[in-house]
Amino acid sequence: MKSLLEAEPLAEIKTRLNALTPISERKWGKMEVAQMLHHCQHPLNVSLGKGNVKKQFFPLAFLFKPLLYNDKPWKQGLPTSKSFKVTDSKDFEVEKATLGQLIDEFHTKKNETHWNPHPLFGKFTPQQWGQMQYKHLDHHFQQFGV
Repeated sequence: MKSLLEAEPLAEIKTRLNALTPISERKWGKMEVAQMLHHCQHPLNVSLGKGNVKKQFFPLAFLFKPLLYNDKPWKQGLPTSKSFKVTDSKDFEVEKATLGQLIDEFHTKKNETHWNPHPLFGKFTPQQWGQMQYKHLDHHFQQFGV
């Protein structure tokens, strides 16, 4: 699995981000492109310690955790966590720029060995954090054909 902490996957993701336009159409789901860009900021913020997701007890987390960073693609139309749902209108250019900045900020942590635990899933290795972020962005960029 590619990792957002590695240079080549970072460049690929940024190229795909730049290929999105305000009129990019979704292939599945309910979000418009600007909403998706905002949605994709949430997991990055969590990994950077800026997320507003409160620590929760999730009894089956150990079953779902590997699905976040393994090589198997996510299915289309998976349900979105309530705290990550975006239903209001968003400004495409603002959301695109903000997501790009968060992607860069995440990548600057490539040499860090200590990461805060995820509020639901607990500890991840740096590699798992990088794979999880890549996989999430890849899923949504495929949703919009890039």
